[in-house]
Amino acid sequence: MPKMKTHSGTKKRVRVTGSGKIMREGVGNRHLAEHKSSKRKRQISQDQVLAPGDAAKAKKLLGKFKGR
Repeated sequence: MPKMKTHSGTKKRVRVTGSGKIMREGVGNRHLAEHKSSKRKRQISQDQVLAPGDAAKAKKLLGKFKGR
């Protein structure tokens, strides 16, 4: 059986922490930032933990954590 390929779109969008959590970039910080408060932009810029259901799918697409 051939090797499983990593999903290129997923590997560009998420990262896996040492403890196995899947992190994603905050949304809404690319443009139209002039009217957003500094606090809001600062919070958006931090990486956020992926929701449990989405994390399971991302792990499968990345080819990590076999059997989960």
